[in-house]
Amino acid sequence: MKIFSSADVLRVARRLNNSKRKFLLVNPLQGKHLPVKPSDALEMMNSLGETVAEKFSSARLVIGFAETATAIGALVAKNLSDECFYIQTTRENFSGKFIEFLEEHSHAPEQKLFAEDLSARIEASPAIVFVDDELSTGKTLLNIVRQLKKIFPALETKKICAASIINRLTEENLAALSAEKISCVSLVRLDKKNFDVEKFPVAEAEKISPCKKNISVCKKIFAGDPRSGVKIGEYFSECASLANVVDDRLRREKISGKVLILGTEEFMLPALVVGEKLEENFSVFTHSTTRSPIGICGEENYPIHSGFKLRSFYDAARTTYIYNLKNYDAAIIVSDAENFSAGLEDLISALNFHGVDKIFFAEVKNVRDV
Repeated sequence: MKIFSSADVLRVARRLNNSKRKFLLVNPLQGKHLPVKPSDALEMMNSLGETVAEKFSSARLVIGFAETATAIGALVAKNLSDECFYIQTTRENFSGKFIEFLEEHSHAPEQKLFAEDLSARIEASPAIVFVDDELSTGKTLLNIVRQLKKIFPALETKKICAASIINRLTEENLAALSAEKISCVSLVRLDKKNFDVEKFPVAEAEKISPCKKNISVCKKIFAGDPRSGVKIGEYFSECASLANVVDDRLRREKISGKVLILGTEEFMLPALVVGEKLEENFSVFTHSTTRSPIGICGEENYPIHSGFKLRSFYDAARTTYIYNLKNYDAAIIVSDAENFSAGLEDLISALNFHGVDKIFFAEVKNVRDV
């Protein structure tokens, strides 16, 4: 298992329009805001999963926090067991019974957790693992754990693990978690401090003009959706099947060179799995669209150098962003959005701006949507 340092996983950017927290920790290995080789991102996520499995091997329920920890949570679950049940929180709307809670410092604070069958999943798992990319105060975790304990009293008897890539909790924060019988596992422990981002002169991401263009489409139906919960081994098999479909399409189109795989918002894991498969034959990078408004600055030691505002794949009235695009020989967009046309037009335009002309869309449909 690889050991990671703050130099490996930490860059700091300036948030826009967020008075609660002016800085954003940007992980260059996470496959979210910055392009990364899929194998490097998965190596980091697997390292956290291995660490969790060493200490909480009996856990069979993992809950990952949207948006940025959806893939990390899946890798943690996979390291525990193919039979592990994985569910991610979401900000998207679909039918069912949900528990709502707040991520107080976020630009999009309202989150929810699908609650149908959750009682049985909690009962069946000796330990429960919650996964986030970063723990700064633990407030989000405490919000959801306290709510869940009121609704599902069995949680009081379970071991609870808070797993994260970065842990910035103070002793006071740790004591608050300990009072709820929550233990922490992380790859990198940092001292709690604020970061000086005011020195960077930042600008907003640019608004892009939409581009209507016919692109190559490949479709796949998934039986599972982590927003409502999946057996993680089965979900990885579906992602691997999608990877084979995309790989076959690129071969038939005689694509060569440097390839970009883009996920959309909460839909990060399939892009990583597809990207890892394509690394067998291509130079591959991956990242994804995000709801996070981040300042743009050209200075060398600042992580976000360019960006575009996009209409969301999931809601055309919502603004999302893509950062640090570059030129690639081809790009593959991977999404499970239903009404994606506006978001797709904007993202195609952003890719065209950077000289990417060969664009493929891997459209995933969940069985519940078919």
